[in-house]
Amino acid sequence: MGKNKDKYLRRKNQNKKSWEFIIFTILLSSLIFVFLLDLAFGSVNIPIPQVVTILLGREAQKATWTTIILKFRLPKALTATLAGAALGVSGLQTQTLFKNSLAGPFVLGITSGASLGVALVVLAANTTGISTILINLGIIGDNGLVIAAILGAALVLGMVLLISHRIPDSMTLLILGLLFGYATNAIVSILLHLSENNQIQSYLQWTFGSFGGVTWRQMVILAPVILLGLIIALLLSKPLNVMLLGESQAQTLGLAVQQTRFWIITSASILAGAITAFCGPIGFLGVVVPHLCRNLFKTVDHKILIPLVAIMGAILALIADLISQLPGSETVLPLNSVTALIGTPVVIWVILHRRSRYF
Repeated sequence: MGKNKDKYLRRKNQNKKSWEFIIFTILLSSLIFVFLLDLAFGSVNIPIPQVVTILLGREAQKATWTTIILKFRLPKALTATLAGAALGVSGLQTQTLFKNSLAGPFVLGITSGASLGVALVVLAANTTGISTILINLGIIGDNGLVIAAILGAALVLGMVLLISHRIPDSMTLLILGLLFGYATNAIVSILLHLSENNQIQSYLQWTFGSFGGVTWRQMVILAPVILLGLIIALLLSKPLNVMLLGESQAQTLGLAVQQTRFWIITSASILAGAITAFCGPIGFLGVVVPHLCRNLFKTVDHKILIPLVAIMGAILALIADLISQLPGSETVLPLNSVTALIGTPVVIWVILHRRSRYF
């Protein structure tokens, strides 16, 4: 009887691993396909075989196609891939931390905090007339924006986490997160009021969100920062699984809860802050993707969820970018409008199905 049970469990485990392998294969294939579509379609449509030819370093039928792909569309597609993965994993970590499927870098105010950090560097410097000094010190620039966004995101999430010790109700925490977002937006509004028209226009354009503003020089900064945040998240897979049991149970099992919280905040802030710095405040992806993966693949194991969320987030970000480009047209829609149209139905569905077995 015992041997038969062991055989059954082994067979069940093997079937599970086979199913997981199939899922990852399908998702990776979908990611590659959508990535190629994002490179192929736009104001100038390029055949996918020619896109592959260019990526392989061979000569295309038209020289302009090579320039379009390598100089403009490839960094944009890579940025979308990194952004989707980063925001998805950041959202997954915050949802696990607060045990609420509606939590995310945007809802909890992390994105607003990152926006405030960028606004303080970009707008306040020009308002006070010390921009030259800040440039010489290296505070204004690619590195400065990333640092400012990460610090702003970490500050807001840290405040929410600090208050969470006294307020256990997750919905109250979400409301507080929104309040922090309103407060940071108020400060940004004051800075906008005191700024010059050209700076206001630049900042407002940044808030619409875009994957197309990242150059190859900036990619050298963005990609390592995102990879660092993702690596920290992967190393937190086991602690995140334990956190699902609740803090008391986690401490009983020997988990250093305070240390785990610190690294969750660090990873989530790095991921959300860096993307916000370069792409603007991208909404909904951090909320939608984790919940979508948990329900589609019926798992709460973060060793599986983190790679799934990263790939699914990248796919949805590429689809959003593809839609915003309006293939065959020179018109570009605001990216945040597209992600909102994609994310709103999912968030509504989450609210209507609050009795989830995952949280």
